[in-house]
Amino acid sequence: MKYIMTIFSMVIFATLMAVIFLYAQIRFDAHKIIKYNPKLTTQIYDRNGELIANLFEEEHRLYVPYEEIPARVIEALVATEDTSFFEHGGINIEAIFRAIVKDIKAMKLVEGASTITQQLVKNTVLTRQKTLSRKLNEAVLAYTIEAELSKEEILERYFNHVYFGHGYYGIKTAALGYFNKSLDRLSLKEIAMLVGLPKAPSSYDPTRHMDLSLSRANQVLNRMHTIGWISEDEYTKATLEHPVVYDETLTRNKAPYVVDEVIKTLLPEYEDIKRGGYQIYTSIDLKLQQLAHESLSVGYQGMVARAGKNANVSELNGAMVVVENNTGHVLALVGGLDYSKSSFNRATQSRRQPGSSFKPFLYQKALDLGYSPLSEIPDISRTYVNSETDETWTPRNYENNFEGLITLKEAIVHSRNLATINLLSLLGLDSVYNAFKKDGFENLSMDLSIALGTFGISPLDFSSFYSMFPNYGVKVEPLLVKKVVNRKGEEKSYLTKTKTITSEKQSFLMVDMLKEVVKRGTGRSAYVEGIEIAGKTGTTNNNIDAWFCGFSPDIEVLTWYGNDNNTPMRKSETGGRAAAPAFKHFMTKYLELHPETTREFKVPEGVNARKVDGVMEYFTDVSPLPKSSAKELKEEGGLIF
Repeated sequence: MKYIMTIFSMVIFATLMAVIFLYAQIRFDAHKIIKYNPKLTTQIYDRNGELIANLFEEEHRLYVPYEEIPARVIEALVATEDTSFFEHGGINIEAIFRAIVKDIKAMKLVEGASTITQQLVKNTVLTRQKTLSRKLNEAVLAYTIEAELSKEEILERYFNHVYFGHGYYGIKTAALGYFNKSLDRLSLKEIAMLVGLPKAPSSYDPTRHMDLSLSRANQVLNRMHTIGWISEDEYTKATLEHPVVYDETLTRNKAPYVVDEVIKTLLPEYEDIKRGGYQIYTSIDLKLQQLAHESLSVGYQGMVARAGKNANVSELNGAMVVVENNTGHVLALVGGLDYSKSSFNRATQSRRQPGSSFKPFLYQKALDLGYSPLSEIPDISRTYVNSETDETWTPRNYENNFEGLITLKEAIVHSRNLATINLLSLLGLDSVYNAFKKDGFENLSMDLSIALGTFGISPLDFSSFYSMFPNYGVKVEPLLVKKVVNRKGEEKSYLTKTKTITSEKQSFLMVDMLKEVVKRGTGRSAYVEGIEIAGKTGTTNNNIDAWFCGFSPDIEVLTWYGNDNNTPMRKSETGGRAAAPAFKHFMTKYLELHPETTREFKVPEGVNARKVDGVMEYFTDVSPLPKSSAKELKEEGGLIF
């Protein structure tokens, strides 16, 4: 008797433990559905609301609340999968008995009789195996969920969780993916195609098996018609329809260099950026992004053609950055010629020497210290000796000549290296170096070579410094991300940061000098009819880097070319010949897209002008004309305005 009682107690205990384990498991699984919090796809948009890319981990899912699911979609699902959905408590007993009869006749499990609630359970926390234990768990979970959630909440979870084939999770994702439509724009046939997919997503994928997908959709329509939920006319019209189906990549990435930079920018703040369901609004204009890529390719093709058929140009690449002047909004960012061949973003990750394109910053310091565009500086050769190493440096002009005395304007128009180095020496290396550091420049060498841009900087960072010229003395940091909206609808906006470097009137003097660079100097290849363009070319030693940094009154465009392995390009590939044509192509097409753009630079208050030798020259009280010029003006009777 004692032995029997022991066995009985053990059986009772084992049964109790099994029940406790089953209850714990059910509670855990039910919690996943009741507190539904799936990984959601993040979407990146351009400034006009056009999708740039989808970001996701494992499952591409766009969430749709129940209120935004059209009634027709719900009717189609209920009619096809569970007509008595709104009446039962999670399990359809009558359907189960019908299924049991069929299973007995077949001597195996052939029909499941699952309700929509059971299907949600199966797709969310259970396997698809047709076993008795799985069906028992499914039934218990279905009852538990029906007790906790409303019918509407169950449908919302179903439509957002179920797999619709082709990598699309959730009906909103599938509608946008297959048809490029929001749910409220779907036709009855398109709805039927979507509702029919979860039964066999791979078999009914319309991008691979259109005939099977249409046949399955017609079954859905027939069921809706049979029970009287659609009219004869609706049924006939829908069965005859043949929707257009799109077969696109899941990411739909139209600007991979931009997407990579967005992720890099936001990842420290949003660790779940690829699963958090954010909506990211950028400053990018996709039309201009495409134009920038096209323009970069135009410049590249010109370089390849000049190199000849037998030249090795495998390392040759480029970058282009387009920024809106007053806001700092990045309109286009192209980090290379072909992302599929190299994802390295040369617009943001590279550190290339700007060469002569850095000269305007030195000349601006001279203007702010009282020099004028007509002040003369020596364009003569000198040899410099490093006191620590005894090494000598003898810089030269690109043309291998020198002019003697030359005005600041002529020195920068023709990019005279010797005059620039001598100007730095006259201003004082220490004071200019410290001023550049204060402005934000980094990695500068403490020697006269900084006058020729012998430090590394990325095109995007360089665009920030160049913004001080079209913005009349105010440096604006580039802004790529304007706003982030989380899955709760909460918004966080991002604003540009600015820093005043010089005054409006002094900055304008530099703008006018850079206009001359494009009119008659090294930047002539960047000239565009019908609009004022200012800018500066840049070519580093041995033609390793070629730049053109140009701007109109509204936008700034920086273009760079070079070999990725830092080897020299052809000797003829200068900033003016290689980079300026790409700028010209961009600006010419930009004017066609935006004929309303500002065509002329404004002249700020405090800027005066007089004719000198028949040419209008600008000056300010800080940068007055030299005495010799003033004497000539007095004799000529020049006017001030």
